[in-house]
Amino acid sequence: MRTKKLDELGVSAFCESMAMMLQSGIQTDEAVSLLRSEHGEGAGVLESALAVMKEKLDAGEGLASAMRDSGVFPDYALQMIEAGESSGRLEDILFRLSDYYADQKTIADKLRNAVTYPAAMLVLIIAVLSVMLILVLPAFTDVYESLTGSLAASSYRYVYWAYAFCWIALAAMILLAAALLIGYGMWKRGRRSTVEKLLEKNKLCASILESMGMFRFTSALATFLASGEMQDEAMANSLPMTACAPVEEKLHRCMDRMAEGHSIAQSAYDESLFEPVYGRMLLAGERSGNLERVLGRLTDLLEEKCRNLVDRLLGIVDPLLSGVLMFTVGLSLLSVMLPLIGMMNSVG
Repeated sequence: MRTKKLDELGVSAFCESMAMMLQSGIQTDEAVSLLRSEHGEGAGVLESALAVMKEKLDAGEGLASAMRDSGVFPDYALQMIEAGESSGRLEDILFRLSDYYADQKTIADKLRNAVTYPAAMLVLIIAVLSVMLILVLPAFTDVYESLTGSLAASSYRYVYWAYAFCWIALAAMILLAAALLIGYGMWKRGRRSTVEKLLEKNKLCASILESMGMFRFTSALATFLASGEMQDEAMANSLPMTACAPVEEKLHRCMDRMAEGHSIAQSAYDESLFEPVYGRMLLAGERSGNLERVLGRLTDLLEEKCRNLVDRLLGIVDPLLSGVLMFTVGLSLLSVMLPLIGMMNSVG
C-alpha cells in the first residue's frame, strides 16, 4: 500500500517546529520525541512518521535519512535537509523550507480557487439554462399556442428566439465544463505537461505558469546556496523544481553561460531570466555579497506576482461568466415577453 504523503502545510509546520527546537539547543532525537508527545497517539500521517523517525534517530541515523525512511516527506525537503546537515546549516534550511512550503500552500489554494469558482459558476449557468428550457419557456409556449394556434404562423414566433439563445449558451457551457473535467482528469493522471502546453496558448495562463516556475526555482536556489552548495550545483539541483518548460529552457542557457565562466547573476541578467529590474537587483546583490538575501527578496516578489496574476485571471473569468448568464437569460426573457407586449397593445 502506498504511503500517504504529508501535505505542504504539514511539512511547513514540521520544519518550523524542528527549526525552533534546534535553535533552542534541543537535540534532533529529543525534538522528534517532543513533537510526537505533542501530537499524541493516532494523530494520523505525521504521528506515524514521527514514530518511524524516532526509531531511526535512536539507531544513529541522521534527520534526512530518518525522514526518508518515514516515506511521507517530499524529495525536495529531504534533499535540502541532507544538504543542511552536511553544511552545518540545518536550522537555517528548516526555516527556509517552512517558508517555502507555506508559500506553496498559499499559491496552491489560490489556483484551486481559480478553478473551483468558475466551475461552480458553470454549474449554476447550466442549471439556470436547463430550468429555462424545461420549465419556463415551455410554459410560455403553451400559453401563446393556446391563444394563437401556432407560434410559427403568428407574431409570437419570438419565443423560438429564446429557445435558440438558451440552447446555444447551454451547449457552449457544457462544452466548457467538459473541457475543465477532461483537463482535471489529465492533470490527476500525470499528464500535467500536456495540460500546461494547452494553457500556455493563453497569454495570461502562460504568465501564471512561468511566474510559478520562477518562484519555485528562485526559492530552491536560495535554499541550496544557503546550504553551502556551489553556484553551478545549486542551479542544476534547482532546475527540476521549476516544472515549466519555458523557464527550464532559459535556465539551461544560463547554465551554459556559467560553464563559460560567467557568474550566476550575470548569466541570469544576460539571458533575461528575470525582469530587468530583478536582474539588476541580483547583480547588485552578488557584487555586494548579499546574493542569498536578494534571492529571498526575489522569492517574495515572485510569490506576490503569482497571487496578483491569479487574482487577475479570476477578475476576468468571473464577470465573463456572469455576463454570459445575464445576457442569455435577459435575451430569452425579452423574447418571450415581446409577444405579451404585442397582445397588450392589440387589446388596448
